[in-house]
Amino acid sequence: MTTRRVYKGAMIEVVTEDVSLPNGRTVPLDLVRHPGAAAVVPFLGDDEILLIRQYRFAVGGEILEVPAGKLDPGETPTECAARELEEETGWRPGRLEHLATILTTPGFTNERIHLFAAFELEAGRQDLQHDEMIEVVPMPIDAALDAIWRGELPDAKSALALVHAARRIGRLR
Repeated sequence: MTTRRVYKGAMIEVVTEDVSLPNGRTVPLDLVRHPGAAAVVPFLGDDEILLIRQYRFAVGGEILEVPAGKLDPGETPTECAARELEEETGWRPGRLEHLATILTTPGFTNERIHLFAAFELEAGRQDLQHDEMIEVVPMPIDAALDAIWRGELPDAKSALALVHAARRIGRLR
């Protein structure tokens, strides 16, 4: 297998690999290598959660999402989820539960996002990065699910994290 680096940035690496497929063919594939990420649905109470409204240049404006971010070198998904929750919302988890691990777009990237629910929140300190513009948005989980069904929360990682969290607390089957 031959690998050619096309680009190496702060968060991703783009490579072209000559890959042998199961049918015996060898084809060049462009791939985005990603360190992975964690996303967390923070519960303020039995049915109230925190979302964030964040400016995302790539999609042309603000979107609702769950707190999330990429894994730092040597960091576990659980550590990442706890760190991102506090940095983005100012709340620390008393307890984190792993919900699922998802593939974002397996046709061209190896990115995996580890989904969590956070309970027993404690006040911490919000610490936004220089490129983050975030508003914390508390809401009932049912309202967040309704936002998904109405197309007002199109972020896939957040939608799937919310569905998994709702199922965990018995809101969905």
